[in-house]
Amino acid sequence: MVTRTRLLLLGAALVITVVIVRIVGRVDWDEVWHSLKHLEWWQAPVLAVVLLVRQVLNAWPLALYIRGVSVLRATQNDQVAILMSTVAPPPSDLALRLSMFSSWGVPVSKGLAGTIMNTLTFYVVRFGAPAVGFALLLATGGAVGLRWADLISVAVAVAIFVGVLLVVRSERLADWVGRTAAVLAGRVRKGIDPEAWAQACIRFRHDIAERFRYGFPRSLVVLSAMLAVDLALLVLCLRFVGVSAGEVAIVEIAIAYLFAYPFTLFPFQGIGVVDALILAALVEAAGVDVEAAAVAGLVVWRVFTLGGPLLLGAFSLAAWRRSAAGRSSVDSPAVGA
Repeated sequence: MVTRTRLLLLGAALVITVVIVRIVGRVDWDEVWHSLKHLEWWQAPVLAVVLLVRQVLNAWPLALYIRGVSVLRATQNDQVAILMSTVAPPPSDLALRLSMFSSWGVPVSKGLAGTIMNTLTFYVVRFGAPAVGFALLLATGGAVGLRWADLISVAVAVAIFVGVLLVVRSERLADWVGRTAAVLAGRVRKGIDPEAWAQACIRFRHDIAERFRYGFPRSLVVLSAMLAVDLALLVLCLRFVGVSAGEVAIVEIAIAYLFAYPFTLFPFQGIGVVDALILAALVEAAGVDVEAAAVAGLVVWRVFTLGGPLLLGAFSLAAWRRSAAGRSSVDSPAVGA
């Protein structure tokens, strides 16, 4: 079922990308290559540092939700999960996450609850991003146009936010949320057990209640900061390849980014879909003269945002395995003792 869903999302992403690119127009790849030549050697380390800050902020909620997990370990855990979700089918990423938590002395139930809460918080921020886009459009007097459809995304964010608050508020409400969600899910998928969903919500409430009041508001702030840093990374990539502030202002890049961000729901952070939506918005704002340079900037942005976490994940996995092997050798009795 999960594999079929991922394939459907990939297919949808391909169709959407093709449609948007056709609307934007044919890209002059010679001009794209010319724009990439604007890059200087010192800019790569700058982008790498910004990416590292982004990844730390993205993982920070795990440390807020799970007692005994530091920000460093949360970052390590998150990078490994990103790597596994890319190279292996689910739930391999979750299994490895929980193995890492267990090796650090975190109960599986607490690690699972913190991971779920981290995902739900991220979904609130992801689907709520267009709300900030609407505010920027209002402040700048920009036209909303077809972006009214993004109100659906904002509604999803509000629904998740309210649902989380209801689950944590009381066991009775957690039971109701679980059963209601099961009924809704049962309309598109057979075999849903409302009782099992209700019990799962109750267990989740019990495991996360201790850290919720502390973790939830702080996690929303941290993940909002992560979006700001990710936007800064995109702006730097565009500026480094020659897209000047005179051609496209930061506020126009921010609006394009915020309305496209919910589409990171698609596999591989919505590659293709998100890029095409941002490109279309930038071309609409600045004209076709900026198209090639914008494509070059998006290519650089994707190299860092997709390739960087994979390298960090490989390094983090090797470091964890080495530390886990070291603890095992210390804990094991010496031969002949």
